[in-house]
Amino acid sequence: MEKRVLLAILLSTALLVLYTYIFAPPPEPPPPARTAEAPRAAPEVAPAPVPAPRPAPPVAPAPRAAVLDPPDRTARVNGPLYGGLITSRGGDVAGWDLHYRGEKPMALQGLLGAEGVKVLRPEAPPRVIAFQLSAESLQLDHARPVGELRLVGEDDFGLRVTQIFRFRADSYLVEREFRVENRHVVPQVAEIEVGWATPVDWPKEREAFPGPRPIHVVRLAPGASWASREALGSAEPFLGPARWVAFESGVAPTGQNGVYVTALIPRSPQMRVVVEARGPNAQEATPRSVRVGVRISPGELAPGGDWRGSLLAYLGPMEYDRLAAVGFGLEKAIYFGGFPFPESWAGRYGAPTIPMQWIVVPILWLMNSVYGFIRNYGIAIIVLTFVTKVLFYPLTLKSMKSMKAMQALAPQINALRAKYKNDNQRLQRETMELYRQNKVNPMGGCLPILVQIPIFYALYVALSVSAELQNAPFIRFGVLPEWVPWLGGQCVWICDLAVYDPTYILPILMGASMFIQQKMAPMVGDPRQAKLMMFMPILFTFMFLGFPSGLVLYWLINNVLTIAQQYLVDRHARLASAAEPKAARKAEPKERKA
Repeated sequence: MEKRVLLAILLSTALLVLYTYIFAPPPEPPPPARTAEAPRAAPEVAPAPVPAPRPAPPVAPAPRAAVLDPPDRTARVNGPLYGGLITSRGGDVAGWDLHYRGEKPMALQGLLGAEGVKVLRPEAPPRVIAFQLSAESLQLDHARPVGELRLVGEDDFGLRVTQIFRFRADSYLVEREFRVENRHVVPQVAEIEVGWATPVDWPKEREAFPGPRPIHVVRLAPGASWASREALGSAEPFLGPARWVAFESGVAPTGQNGVYVTALIPRSPQMRVVVEARGPNAQEATPRSVRVGVRISPGELAPGGDWRGSLLAYLGPMEYDRLAAVGFGLEKAIYFGGFPFPESWAGRYGAPTIPMQWIVVPILWLMNSVYGFIRNYGIAIIVLTFVTKVLFYPLTLKSMKSMKAMQALAPQINALRAKYKNDNQRLQRETMELYRQNKVNPMGGCLPILVQIPIFYALYVALSVSAELQNAPFIRFGVLPEWVPWLGGQCVWICDLAVYDPTYILPILMGASMFIQQKMAPMVGDPRQAKLMMFMPILFTFMFLGFPSGLVLYWLINNVLTIAQQYLVDRHARLASAAEPKAARKAEPKERKA
């Protein structure tokens, strides 16, 4: 038994040695000698299989060696229409002064303006990139109508951003081309954002800022017929596709109608529009502000990969022709409204609305065409009002004649009122019968006026939104002596048609003309109501004290022309009434002979 056990152990040992000799893999070569540059620990025993190491996640690559920011520099751009200041810190607009009917700053360092090009990464604060500028000045003129400025910057993760600003001497439009490169050894994802910020409530020490102040956030959705418009204080956050986003700015201190715009227009599908409302909290002492911008999402960039795209920026006056020439529906930034309901009600509630753009744009074209000949917007407004009155003279004449006929029937109508004062239905039947017998249409005096109301309202809108009236003088007589301070140098009276008349002469003249117009108009209806209407000139005078001079001038000229038309109608009626007795006397001898 012991012999059999010993024999089994010997056979098993021999079989194990033979299997190891035949089937076992050859031994591994010895590891290479260690070096200080590439240390490597050789394990004493064979380790367990280890899975291949995963690459670093692309959203948060390991930072490279710190990139030294270039020193802060600025590049000044001078042209016939504007003067700009581009800063290397953020690579964006630090200053922008319009040369448009006077000097108008559009940016204020630390309060109003661009916030720079930012890199957005998940779970990391936004980083403003520092750029290197290709030049420190750029002069635009007729000899050099186009100029470029190149900016290159990089963050700590190897994301390089290259910008090319393209300026034009004859346009307020600035083209910005972007190239985003991944110079890291791993893929990464990051977003680029550019934007413009403004406070909602200006600090008291900045109230004297002479430039336009943003009053609305305006945005045009893809395929929309009109732009959405929100006051700064009620602007809602937004992130999504849009044709453009902008700040609409008004002239301080009134600022009720925007005449300047700061717009950002995406031109690549990877761009989205941003509207951000930021409020103060316990840690912030800055005033509440609103920001509009464009966010660029290139997607995942492989090592050495890049993305290219562009956007447009418009910083200038809201002249319809200029905005329409830009394209992208930027002319819709001008709010023309609708009649009798706002334009947006047509799609929201199905309200019948006349888009005032159909009427206002031809009026603006006519006003600018007249200005091209006479070079005075005050006279252009007078000519525009005169042309409108001439075109509608037949309707106005018909309305005045109808009111005259109703005035002639006033004694009989008053007699009917006294007779049927306790029976309203009988009074209405008898009154309508009186109108029918005398062939008088009681609506004949109202319908022609109703037809003209949209036109007059369009004139009001045209003058309200016209940026051309900024700093446009009305009456001036060349260069006057400097020692005449009251005359203000070149201008004598109404030196800016876009603001109120500081002498209040124009609104007082308007109120007086309105009073004369009411005295001359035929008195129709209840005499007590006519007496109450005499207070309207006083009310309108106080209302128009703060209106832009161009609007008051239009209203004054309209009243004067209406007075002239009423005088002609009254004169024609007096001549006709004087001719009736003469015709009767001439007819008497003929009747006697017969």
